Amino acid sequence: MGSKDAEELTKERMGENEHERRARELIELLQELRVMLPGVQVLFAFLLTVPFSQGFERVNPFQQAVFFGTLVCTAVSAALLIAPSVHHRILWRQQAREHRLQVANQLAIAGVILLVPGMVGAIFVITDILFGSTAAAMGTAVITVFFVFVWFLMPIWYRLSGR
Repeated sequence: MGSKDAEELTKERMGENEHERRARELIELLQELRVMLPGVQVLFAFLLTVPFSQGFERVNPFQQAVFFGTLVCTAVSAALLIAPSVHHRILWRQQAREHRLQVANQLAIAGVILLVPGMVGAIFVITDILFGSTAAAMGTAVITVFFVFVWFLMPIWYRLSGR
């Protein structure tokens, strides 16, 4: 018996039917998004103000390109992470909870994937300006590996281990 089956049996024993489980899972997902969104929104707001600050004219074309890519990744990440709440409102009382849950999960994962280049791009540009390209490349590589490991590889490893 797989871990998912055991979990479902445990929930049924606790009196939670499939409808209640879906409701709980959707609430949990929306709460997770409420935790993530303020950070993404602050990063996006910061990125929107940077071009209007003093000294931005000294940014070289490569830094500008990285900055623009960072801005776009962060904007799309924010849109993907906000989308499940919008879907929740539009599909209110349409008996589409399972559909909303599956789509929201996919959108949230895609949003977090795009958040990685959004965050590391901002770190790269700032580090490049402060310390130069070599330090920026090394620092950004280390931070990228850290994000990928903590956000993706750890849970994927756990999932594949069959625990």
